[in-house]
Amino acid sequence: MGFMLSKSMDQSFKKQQEFILHNARLQMERQIVMQNQMRERQMAMQIAWSREFLKYYGTFFSLATFGLTIGAIKTRKPSVFVPIVPLGFILAYQMDMAYGTLVYRMRGEAESIMDSEHNRLDLPRGAISFETIEKERRAKSSLSALLEK
Repeated sequence: MGFMLSKSMDQSFKKQQEFILHNARLQMERQIVMQNQMRERQMAMQIAWSREFLKYYGTFFSLATFGLTIGAIKTRKPSVFVPIVPLGFILAYQMDMAYGTLVYRMRGEAESIMDSEHNRLDLPRGAISFETIEKERRAKSSLSALLEK
């Protein structure tokens, strides 16, 4: 009788462990999907911001170019036209960010850094762990207890 009960409990325990493991895996998969969706939304917002900024900056650049060209012609000084050069670099960067391949190049560079220069990514004092958080929490709670006295 005891053997049958023990065998039944072992099977029940194994099923429960499998169920817990399955639920933990599902929860982790959901978190990964959610984090990826959040990352995609943030990237989409950044690209949309760049495109919107480009509209305003493009208008400014066009007006500045027109005004500086008129000023250079009227004053007969080509040096008035010089600010177009740095403004043109900014325009080119914004166009690359909004519609070009800048994001892909940045991703490639980030992957290269992760592969060949991983030591640059280390956090000061190492990675955060449960123990470090708990140590900090205990220190703060003991400090607040001392201050209350």
